[in-house]
Amino acid sequence: MERTFVIVKPDGVDRGLIGEVISRYERKGLRITECKMLRADRATLEKHYIEHREKPFYEELVSYMMRGSILIMVVEGNNAIKLVRNINGKTNPMEAEPGTIRGDYANSITENIVHASDSPESAEREISIWF
Repeated sequence: MERTFVIVKPDGVDRGLIGEVISRYERKGLRITECKMLRADRATLEKHYIEHREKPFYEELVSYMMRGSILIMVVEGNNAIKLVRNINGKTNPMEAEPGTIRGDYANSITENIVHASDSPESAEREISIWF
């Protein structure tokens, strides 16, 4: 079994899309093994987004993620990382395929409903930061 880390971002929570996000993963045969709603603090977000620290969008991203509640979860299953990222769709919602979470619901690169780990290493790192 592979594990990955997912965040339903503030726009997804505010728009009532938590159930939709979870049900898409579950319908694909994935399991939510840990789940928690919280408001992220700056220190945790800085650890999580460390690789983006020098990028021009960093401050906007951290501020946005502190704006409201988020749902964090560990998702498990065969090929969980790739499956979750395929279900989520491309980061840029203008490029995301219809039928993906971002293709169906997102309208901004920053406010794009969900985050998911991109590799086994980042999944374990992100899980250890948040859980």
